[in-house]
Amino acid sequence: MALDPFSDDAPRLVPTSHEIGQDLSSLSLFELEERMTVLRQEIMRLEQAHAEKKRTQAAADAFFKS
Repeated sequence: MALDPFSDDAPRLVPTSHEIGQDLSSLSLFELEERMTVLRQEIMRLEQAHAEKKRTQAAADAFFKS
């Protein structure tokens, strides 16, 4: 039996990563929670990188001002 690409029974392709602005209507509650967890972890990683860059910038500013 061949799969009809226009059938509602066709397997659903679930993206493995999140894209900003993507349609969320096809995601389950579990998938939404999983994405929120991943995005929160990414925000924490970005905040840490930002803080480190600010420390580096402050050290460079202090060095070159003296």
